[in-house]
Amino acid sequence: MSPMVDATPAQDPFIEHRRLLFSTAYRMLGTVTDAEDILQDTWLKWNETDQSTVQHPKSYLVRTVTNLSLNRLTSAKAKRETYVGPWLPEPLLTSPNIAEETELADTVSTAMLVVLETLNPVERAVFLLREVFGYSHAEIADTLDKPEATVRQIAHRARSHVQSRRPRFDTDKAERAHITEQFMSACNGGDLNALMDLLAPDVTSWSDGGGVVTAARRPLYGPDHVARWVLGVLAKPTVAGVVLEPAHINGELGALALIDGNPVAAFTYDIIDGHIHNLRFQVNPNKLKGLYMGTDVLG
Repeated sequence: MSPMVDATPAQDPFIEHRRLLFSTAYRMLGTVTDAEDILQDTWLKWNETDQSTVQHPKSYLVRTVTNLSLNRLTSAKAKRETYVGPWLPEPLLTSPNIAEETELADTVSTAMLVVLETLNPVERAVFLLREVFGYSHAEIADTLDKPEATVRQIAHRARSHVQSRRPRFDTDKAERAHITEQFMSACNGGDLNALMDLLAPDVTSWSDGGGVVTAARRPLYGPDHVARWVLGVLAKPTVAGVVLEPAHINGELGALALIDGNPVAAFTYDIIDGHIHNLRFQVNPNKLKGLYMGTDVLG
């Protein structure tokens, strides 16, 4: 069945397809807060519509979410140009089961969301609708009100762009669990040498404080620099009592920094050949909402 053709809904179509709608908005925007806002606006539009005239509610709702997200993303691009320090996606707690679905986990991984940030809004929408949700070029053309030939060109360009920038990383679950345990142990114990041993020679670290809390405003490079900075942050009096615990974040096993059981930071990383290559440290308190949500939110 085509993904844009609906079966007869057993309940309110908005509720029935909410996970899909959230997944679309979150992948489009990279932020939980904005995705929730888009869903709220979609719900309002849906309830203002004469639903008896809508032949395919799922198609209508996906189209609405996509176009609202496009509008939001276009304005967000300008704001991100003045963002203080590196901009990272909002981390989202996900079910451990998602990690077993390699394709789904990859499309929501922090690494993928960072790559999607390099696309323009229309390219991002076309890529997600085509490559992630499986819509045909004709259906995407209808959703975006563009000629099908144009959509095909955009889809090809976006796919090539993503493939050339998508990082290669290991997917062995046991190895990732082992390295995560070692990473947390080194951080919790302040063991500089152990932490450096886990980092690749060309490791890069990004931290997103958004100007709200202290964070490195430029990427850090190299095991010594990265390890010293991470341990220095964890040793600050303002984070006294911080403990790292494992958590499935954006479809992959990562680590949360907790104070009195409350998340104050999220670590996500790419593992290649047994070492951490790309370390992302989200500490902006305004971007940690997704760590408090339920894990069954992606479709």
